Amino acid sequence: MEKCDAFIIGGSAGSLEVLLKVLPRINSEITFPIIIVIHRKHGSDSLLAELLSGRTSLPVKEVDEKEQILPGTIYIAPSDYHLLIEQDHTFSLDYSEKVNYSRPSIDVTFQTAAEVYKANLVCLLLSGSNSDGVSGLKSVKLWGGVAAIQNPETAQVSYMPAQAMLHVKIDQILNIEEIGGFLNLLS
Repeated sequence: MEKCDAFIIGGSAGSLEVLLKVLPRINSEITFPIIIVIHRKHGSDSLLAELLSGRTSLPVKEVDEKEQILPGTIYIAPSDYHLLIEQDHTFSLDYSEKVNYSRPSIDVTFQTAAEVYKANLVCLLLSGSNSDGVSGLKSVKLWGGVAAIQNPETAQVSYMPAQAMLHVKIDQILNIEEIGGFLNLLS
């Protein structure tokens, strides 16, 4: 990979605990945005941004419609909206049908980002109990990006990363304590 233009993390059940361990290890000088798509209940929005911002010196914010994507910022997909990445490097929010019983859908974000960032995209799939993210990782690979997963053996709920391992050629399988270092090396 020449350079990373965007790093996207998708997760569901058990992934918040991983994020809380990983964020303090991220270098504050990273040169790309980190976009987080996590399945959660509607209405828990501001609490998640506050919780995560307490673990990092990087700015953490919930995505706004048509917001420009900036390097060195951690973005969180709002609950109950699909998060799309547009060709002009802005976000778009969508309230269409759920995908894999989820809105936001990890697949939707991974797929739209793959078309924009192509070989300069890295996507990481964490713990979760459904297969959301698997077809998105296939798109990432199709466009030349890097597909990474949390080691299913370290996941609180191994189904999501295990499904990715079965159906996608994974570039990196990371234990929780390796994720921060992997991310920092991309900068």
